[in-house]
Amino acid sequence: MRCFTYNLKCIYHGNIRCLAINSLLLLATSAGLAKGKDSSFTGEIMDKMCAQMNSHDDMMKSENATDAKDCTLKCVKDGGSYALYDSASKKVYPLEDTKQVRQYAGQRVQITGTYDSDADVLHVKSITQ
Repeated sequence: MRCFTYNLKCIYHGNIRCLAINSLLLLATSAGLAKGKDSSFTGEIMDKMCAQMNSHDDMMKSENATDAKDCTLKCVKDGGSYALYDSASKKVYPLEDTKQVRQYAGQRVQITGTYDSDADVLHVKSITQ
């Protein structure tokens, strides 16, 4: 209630600077809370390069990989990073490089987490097949 009363005082006394600062703080807090909401993402865990090409085909040949898992692990070992590829939307979600992600390499999964569009990274909370 104090914040509301304070904002009314700002308006009443014509202190636009005071009102603007309080409004910005409220807006920043609201945006921060909206970003933290968990969502569900479905797709295949791949290396980012293959995900951007929508397929492992080209890289499997050059890496002498036997399957999607082998390709993903070899590409990441060579300096690539993990990504979730949603084939329905053709969207690539770069993933945090965690041990949890590695064990699902080349597999179709559902990830619960938060996507930070500013940093272009999907923060993984949990993974299920």
